[in-house]
Amino acid sequence: MTDGRCPVPHAGPAPHRLDPTGAGQHTVNERLRERGAAVPVLLPGEVTAYAITRHGELRDFVAHADVAKDARHFAALRDGEIPPGWPLATFATVRGMTTADGADHRRLRSLVTRAFTPRRVEALRPAVEELTASLLDRLAGAAAAAPDGVADLRRHFALPLPMGVICRLLGVDPEHQDRLHALSDDIVGTRTAPERALAANREMLAVLGKVAAARLRSPGDDLTSALIAAREENGDRLSEEELIGTLLLMIIAGHETTLNLITNAVRALCAHRDQLELVRAGQASWGDVVEETLRYDSPVSFFPFRYPTRDLPVGDTVIPRGCPVLVSYTSAGRDPRAHGADADRFDVTRPTRPDAARHLSFGHGAHYCLGAPLARMEATVALDALFTRFPGLDLAVPDEQLVPHPSFVGNSPQELPLRLGDPAPGPGPGPGAHSG
Repeated sequence: MTDGRCPVPHAGPAPHRLDPTGAGQHTVNERLRERGAAVPVLLPGEVTAYAITRHGELRDFVAHADVAKDARHFAALRDGEIPPGWPLATFATVRGMTTADGADHRRLRSLVTRAFTPRRVEALRPAVEELTASLLDRLAGAAAAAPDGVADLRRHFALPLPMGVICRLLGVDPEHQDRLHALSDDIVGTRTAPERALAANREMLAVLGKVAAARLRSPGDDLTSALIAAREENGDRLSEEELIGTLLLMIIAGHETTLNLITNAVRALCAHRDQLELVRAGQASWGDVVEETLRYDSPVSFFPFRYPTRDLPVGDTVIPRGCPVLVSYTSAGRDPRAHGADADRFDVTRPTRPDAARHLSFGHGAHYCLGAPLARMEATVALDALFTRFPGLDLAVPDEQLVPHPSFVGNSPQELPLRLGDPAPGPGPGPGAHSG
């Protein structure tokens, strides 16, 4: 047994330093997969960790009984060795489902599940369609107002759609949306300066505290009110800290992931026009596009954190007890061991039969993402409406010139400049027959 620190083997290459700019994710992933299923990495602040890079080992690791999410198992954090303002601290310290284990996790997930029902998600569809249509008008207006006719899809469409939906779901007033996104960017960004990271966390908690207080005074038909009211059979409720932590996680996960998913799907379709034509010909659905994007270019790359509660073999590596571990969904998605020799190819007709490997971008096991149905619904509605309204849209710059969003947690370009082309004639129709 180790002493709970995070030593790396003396033999073999030195730990790989993860680039906080997020540059060259897929090239880095290929190199890391070749090094092994579990690779030592250096995080900002010179914190040593491990990254899980291969599909099969990642799937097994996240569901392993000896792998925890609670930061009390994070030896360096527990022992005061993590610097103040560490940019990844929120992923470890926030109170909520993603940092709970066992009975505590089941309790929190049960309370959230009772509020986050399929009925509530499906009831949002008309609002998603309405917001999508209005944002397409906004996108067209931005392109028309630009001297070069170019508009940024992220800024004018892919961001305000999921942010508007999650804020509507949670009962957050619209005037908070832009600020919440800016704070979320600071929290998940891996280049954030320590003082900025601390300030962003304080402000985010303050804003969400005001949201919770408002819903406590005046409950509405929103998820925050439902979370406040939700009880288990034994009368248990979310504590105030758990409620605020849950709201924080839902704000971040509820818009950052879908923002990246929509952006990455449009990018992939623009770079693979043959795949777009398959959808238009009815040979694939927008749902197929979403699933292949989740595999091919996952919206989340190196996701923090899990901690082995004993020295744990992963592939040919033993990860010491108490080490922080990141799971790389972008790497697993292109692992040829799971997805075949053409894993680097974007293919919306890729088989999804039961014996084929499925992507892991929404997680696996007890911590599978509760928001997956909402993200899928938003993305299919958004893509169908976008390409119906603007059938000739295309990238305004070569794909290789796109600059990644500065984070190795999220995975997406920070801008997606588009030329929209001529709009389809007549009023933009609603979602088409192939939106499933």
